[in-house]
Order: sequence, then structure tokens, then C-alpha cells
Amino acid sequence: MRSHRREVTPRLYGTDDARTMARRRMPRMIFDFVDGAAGSETADRLNRAAIDRIRLQPRVLVNVENRRLSKPILGREMALPFGIAPMGMCDLTWPGADRALAAQAVRSGIPLCLSSAASTTLEAMHPLAAGLAWFQLYVGQSEDAAMEMVDRAEAAGYEVLILTVDVPQTSKRLRDQKNGFRVPFKLGSRQFLDFALHPRWAIETLLSGVPKPLNYETAKHGHGFVRDESRGQTDWAFLERLRARWKGKLVVKGVLSSDDAIRVMDTGADAIYVSNHGGRQLDSAPAAIRVLPAIRDAVGKDYSLIFDSGLRNGEGIVKALALGADFVMLGRPIMYALGADGARGLSTLIDILADEISVTIAQLGCRRVEDIDTGVLADAFEE
Repeated sequence: MRSHRREVTPRLYGTDDARTMARRRMPRMIFDFVDGAAGSETADRLNRAAIDRIRLQPRVLVNVENRRLSKPILGREMALPFGIAPMGMCDLTWPGADRALAAQAVRSGIPLCLSSAASTTLEAMHPLAAGLAWFQLYVGQSEDAAMEMVDRAEAAGYEVLILTVDVPQTSKRLRDQKNGFRVPFKLGSRQFLDFALHPRWAIETLLSGVPKPLNYETAKHGHGFVRDESRGQTDWAFLERLRARWKGKLVVKGVLSSDDAIRVMDTGADAIYVSNHGGRQLDSAPAAIRVLPAIRDAVGKDYSLIFDSGLRNGEGIVKALALGADFVMLGRPIMYALGADGARGLSTLIDILADEISVTIAQLGCRRVEDIDTGVLADAFEE
């Protein structure tokens, strides 16, 4: 059960407010790293536009008291139908972001996906999240380094491993290039001025220590974190080797093709994570929500599907569930909330999203999130 929040962030009433507040509070270089996407950022805009076009069918004279928002995923009941997507270097938004995410996961009863490029080691995060953390794996040039991460995750007690497969090569993100964003940081006069204009962020970040991708920093194999490293050698044979080695639940993230989805399912993966990386990889990719129904049809009604990309509010989460997702993950909204007001902003936004979901299912004549299906759709993609 979620605890009642005692403090809320003033003037934060939804994701758009969180984004506006984060933009003021964070250095431009850091905000653009969170907010930006690939190329001309068309895929990011299409993700949100496609979700906005979906119409839901209100129903009346249905008793919708005592609504339940819980949802099972991968054998575990979650208190809400959404979790926290894997995102690297979250501590860049605000010092202590990873710890705030872990505390919120416990408070809200939701999964937290820890990125390979997180600011906190996977060993430290697992107990902080009380077993609700899942580990997300990138595979670079060294398979030995990747398998070391897998072994560390098993030793630390992780039950779910997410293999991200849609980054064979990091895309060109023009905002990052223009701002000189790179890891590790190299500060020129422009970046120094950017940080100086946001003194609270700069001072607290310096006091806490500049974030580093600590899972790479603490690895025995590999050569550390290289953001633009090619990951193109990850193939179907590797997936089979990973499935044979990892005994827990395995999720494959970044699938947009029905044919790929069937093949992933046939390898023995436990779930597919439908995503176009929030528009951050291929600018010409289809809106992720548009391919979700076809992938659901391809894998059948009983196979687990997770979804992200373009979701900003409770109605969007319900739309994704109606179109075939079993569970939803949120990325940018979480980062906006942290950037807006740290742990308090995160808690405020999570409660807002939960309330939005509750109100939405009431309007649709449903008492439980689990009752959401295609029957609540009025028009899947209104033009």
C-alpha cells in the first residue's frame, strides 16, 4: 500500500509542470540530456501525439467504488500498474536521485529498473529497493564484461534481468552535441557558465561528488563506460547464451517488430518490453504505441508485455494497458519530477499519476486496473 504523502511540491500538478520546473532548476546541458531525443526529435513527438489521438469510451451507472490499482507482472503483484524505466546517470538530475528512486519504489510498491549506467552500483541498489529493483544490461564490445554484470546481478539477488537490444549504436542527439554533453564531463567556458547559472544544482552536485557510472567503474572486465561504444555485436546467438546463463526472469527491451517479438518469445524470454527508447534512437521509428496491438496479437494474450515511450499521464497509462500492455514503465516523467524537486517532486508526481489512473478507470466503468482491455477504447487512433 502507498503511504499518504505529508509534503507535496507546490505548483506541481502533473508531468508538464514537473518538466517546466526541472527546466528552470537544472543546467541546460543536463535538462537537454533528459528531454532530448534523436535527430530532429520527430519520433519523440510522434510517440506523444499517437497516444493523445487514442480515445477512451466512458461508461455510466456502474458502481466503481473501492477501486484497485494493483497489477501483477512477472509473478509479483505491484501496487500500481507502472514502474520506473531504466535510465542512466539519474544522479545528474539531482544529487541522491538513485536513492530517492529506491525509496519511492518501496513506498509505492513498484519496480525500479536499474541501468547498467546508473550512478549507484547494482549491489548497493538491491537492498535499498527491498528486492523491487530489476537490472538492465547493455552489452558492449566485451561479452566477458557483460556476463560479469549478469553474474553480479545474480549474486546480489536480482530476480529480473532486462536486456536492452535497441542501441546497436548510440544515436546522434543534436542537443547533446550542441551543449557539449559527454561522459565523463569536460567543462569548457560555456558549460561552466551553464552550471554557474544554476548554483544550487552545481553546489549540491559538487558536495555529493560528480556522478559516475559506478557499475562500470567497479567492474573487473571491460574498459569502463564508453557512451558511444558500439553494441552492434549483440545478436540472437548472444540472447540464447544469456537465456541459458540467467536463471531468473528475462525481459528483452526495445522490440518494435512482431517478427522479432515472436523470435524473442521462442528463445524463452519471459517478457518483451515494447519501446522505441522514447524516440532517443531512430528518429524515423514508428510511434511505439502504434505497434503495441500488433505485437500483442503476435505473442498471444497470455505472454507478458511491458511498454514505454511517450507516456505522460494516467490516461496514457490506461491507454497502453488497453492496447495490450500488461505493465508500463515511465522514464522522462520520473526524471522531470526529480529535477523539479528531488525526492519530494518524485513522490508528488507518483501520487498524481496514481490518482489520474484511478479517476480514469472510474470514468470507464472499471473498479480494477486488471479489467482494462480493448473494450474501453472508443477509437484506437483518431485522426
